Amino acid sequence: MQDATKAVHHPKTDESDYAALTVPTHRASTIVFDSAHSYATRGQRDLDNFSYGMHGTPTQRTLEAQLTALENGLRTVILPSGQAAIAVVMLSVLNVGDHVLIAETAYPPAVGFCKNFLEPRGITYSTYAPGIGVGIKAYVTDKTRLIWMESPGSATMEVEDIPAIVTVAKAHGILTGIDNTWATPLLFKPLDHGVDFSMQALTKYPSGHSDILMGSVTVNDLELRKNLRDQMRMLGMHTAPDAISLVLRGLQTMALRISHSGRIAEEIAAEIAARGDCEVLYPALPDSPGHAIWKRDFRGASGLFSVVLPEAWDERLDAALNALTVFSIGASWGGTHSLIAPMTVKVHRDTAHPRNDRTILRVNIGLEDPADIRADLGAFFALLSGD
Repeated sequence: MQDATKAVHHPKTDESDYAALTVPTHRASTIVFDSAHSYATRGQRDLDNFSYGMHGTPTQRTLEAQLTALENGLRTVILPSGQAAIAVVMLSVLNVGDHVLIAETAYPPAVGFCKNFLEPRGITYSTYAPGIGVGIKAYVTDKTRLIWMESPGSATMEVEDIPAIVTVAKAHGILTGIDNTWATPLLFKPLDHGVDFSMQALTKYPSGHSDILMGSVTVNDLELRKNLRDQMRMLGMHTAPDAISLVLRGLQTMALRISHSGRIAEEIAAEIAARGDCEVLYPALPDSPGHAIWKRDFRGASGLFSVVLPEAWDERLDAALNALTVFSIGASWGGTHSLIAPMTVKVHRDTAHPRNDRTILRVNIGLEDPADIRADLGAFFALLSGD
């Protein structure tokens, strides 16, 4: 099956006497057993079996299996949010005295977790510059146990040479993980490139409707999966079956939504770039950072890009944002609504670059009519530029 088909068709379950196109929503805290012996030995059950509602119901197993198929992985775990997924990956492999190397362009709360939670508990971290590729070996120490990547980078959209980084990591016995939320496994499959942990925020494209918080991690190693599950159990992490059922629904249209949003985003990003008065950051554009690597490794682009504004426009930014009618001002993305979010990245970056001092607009292209999207952006840039 191709990925678009995998996203629509749910894996078969053990409920062979029940047939429907939708997945039943199993809500449970207590799981009952058919004998005293089964109950007494529940702790010895395989992780795919059921022992307590916190650890999953058939609804959750279906989503895990579907994501695993899309990721070309072995097993997937579901977590309450993308940030929770990042945290659990790190907690599952890092101990006191260890070091994690994280992209400085990663989702800022991921770096914040390293700084504010791991470091005070004896786990050190450092960041590496965007686009470093094989040069990352200069950042590796004898204490490094994990390299955490994000590609494209948050806000500034740099594309990393994942195969090169993975090659260095494997040569040093270091595990690798990536936040693959921008691409999803439809556009990039990290495990196929040797990455150990493929994480995505299901909040975004898989859910697709701006109403769910959820994350996932897929691996190709059963021991890594067991370590993830052990951390989740100790932390009491649970994801509600009702929320999972909505992600299962969202997955069925994900391929169409990403294809449409990506196509319109590429057209609009090119039109904004053609204005000549601001820089557009979007891997599908030839002048964008990492375009050649994106073209080599990715199957396409999603609907999220960034625009770096001239300093002279800052004084008119609030008025232009307030005048938007189709776009909403919001921090998330990947849903049906077009969103725009002004941000600054300087405080999160160690590598100097002129764009780090500028206001950057993150633009999410939704499912509105492209003519309305263009009209709203046209009026927006007219106000910004003073035309």
